Amino acid sequence: MKIFKYLNTITLSLMIVFNSCTEKKEGEQTIKFWAMGAEAEYVTKLVPEFEKQNPGIKVKVQQIPWTAAQEKLVTAFASNNTPDACQLGNTWVPQFAALNAIIPLDEFIATSNQIKKEKYFEGIWETNVIDNKVFGIAWYTDTRIMFYRKDVFEKAGYLQPPKNWAELYDLCKKIKAFHPNEEKYAIYLPTNEFAPFIMFGMEAGSTILKDNDTRGNFSGAEFKEAFRYLTDFPKQKLAPIGISQVTNVYQAFADEYFSIYISGPWNIPEFKKWMKGNLADKWMTAPMPGYSDNYPGKSLAGGSSLVIFKNSKHKKEVWKFFEYLSQPKTQLEFYKLLNNLPANKEAWEDSLLKNDPYMQAFYLQFMNVSPTPKIPEWEQIAFAKVQQYAELAVRNAMSVDNALKALDKDVDRILEKRRWLVEEKKRNK
Repeated sequence: MKIFKYLNTITLSLMIVFNSCTEKKEGEQTIKFWAMGAEAEYVTKLVPEFEKQNPGIKVKVQQIPWTAAQEKLVTAFASNNTPDACQLGNTWVPQFAALNAIIPLDEFIATSNQIKKEKYFEGIWETNVIDNKVFGIAWYTDTRIMFYRKDVFEKAGYLQPPKNWAELYDLCKKIKAFHPNEEKYAIYLPTNEFAPFIMFGMEAGSTILKDNDTRGNFSGAEFKEAFRYLTDFPKQKLAPIGISQVTNVYQAFADEYFSIYISGPWNIPEFKKWMKGNLADKWMTAPMPGYSDNYPGKSLAGGSSLVIFKNSKHKKEVWKFFEYLSQPKTQLEFYKLLNNLPANKEAWEDSLLKNDPYMQAFYLQFMNVSPTPKIPEWEQIAFAKVQQYAELAVRNAMSVDNALKALDKDVDRILEKRRWLVEEKKRNK
């Protein structure tokens, strides 16, 4: 009898504990948030403070590898199993907006004190605007600028980085003159990186696409001028030809294999690691040169955005989380953890960024950045086609004119369905 009495006591105690836990969880809302790569690992360090400030809201973070993220998200949408919110590379936002998988955030923004357009860099904010609706909030930002060897520039007579295309070309000619018979170059422009071609095209005034983003505009005079300008560097032996065999760009930079590299903030820690000792003060960053007198020149608006899925039952709770992640203090904490640059301009007033000489070029560049065409097919165009024809033109396998005509033809084929949808939409108005 004593045993049964003892067991009954334990059972009763467990029921009380279980019920109390159940009652506690009934008052909580759990947000499912998917993040990619290292961001998922480090955002979990910011979650406890949010949960402390917002009792009753829990955040469950799931990590997804970048390489599998897009496929996993599409699969989740198709199976009606999306999270409440997630991190999206800002070039992915158009795809999920077109699928009607994510919601416009304008109503939330209208009543928010924290997330306002004026608190963000204009070009970065614009990446998430589709058909005059805001589908995402920039979480962190990146863009591409010049990493350069100060000592080499000074030797070539440039105490300041080039401000325009003419100066950049002149500087590169002078750097190459130091090594006329050596396999050393001035600038690194691998054709398997599409970004410089698009950046310089935009700087020359190209719209990249035309006819409501349904056809390629690469054969247009503006993009052609930029394309010809860039492909001339390897042809003049100012840059390695095509897809370079450089296995370590940091070592190559340290060895003066090239003195200019167009890249993003993710490379700051790496350059600091490699450029040390007597090389520590021999490098710097600078905004992109302009087409003529406009400085800084154009660069691309990159980074990741925060989006809310249509099927979420916790949209208000998710928005509170977004507001927390968008606070300058939180953005600075995230920067300390992962070196991801803040999207909120107020965070840039902190001495951590303001006094960092390598960061000033990024801040200046963010004043002149533009999004790539906001269509779901963009990555297919950029990564497959732009790179393909840049390589052919650089190696003189095709003339610039023929390469760009062929590029437009391929892009028009990729955008065939989009043209049909646009025309169908016009007919139904």
